[in-house]
Amino acid sequence: MNFEFNEENEKKFNNLLKRYPNKNSLTLPALWMIQYQEGWISQDAMQYLAKRLELSPMDIYSIASFYTMFHLEPVGKYNIQICKTLSCMLRGSENIKHIIENKLGIKAGETTKDMKFTITEVECLGSCGTAPCICINDDYVQNLDEQKVHEILDNLTHEETPK
Repeated sequence: MNFEFNEENEKKFNNLLKRYPNKNSLTLPALWMIQYQEGWISQDAMQYLAKRLELSPMDIYSIASFYTMFHLEPVGKYNIQICKTLSCMLRGSENIKHIIENKLGIKAGETTKDMKFTITEVECLGSCGTAPCICINDDYVQNLDEQKVHEILDNLTHEETPK
């Protein structure tokens, strides 16, 4: 097993252990800590967490694989999540997806060879009033149009934060 919490996460984990009466309740926050530390959740990390929480690795896997926000494989530096729910579809998310795919040269579900971009389709980002929207890592970008998508991707290519 190659995974361990870094020093900061070890402190957070131990503090959370004091707050949660049942170790099972710590599963989601600990999965987030792993993902922020490593960028994704490996099998080694799941085994490590299972041992720390006195659960089976399958318990951890079943939770991590249920939620689409957890990455069970490495993703690019910028994970672009495209909402595919009805509100976004009616306001052009399919066109937005095609623009992003064409500009990056990859399809949804793929990562660029330089590990800079991943495109992920998600069921709902919960931003129907400002559709179409995407989420880049933890940041929502709403009311998208073709020009805005090109500007965002150009800025990310040059390492600028989306606005």
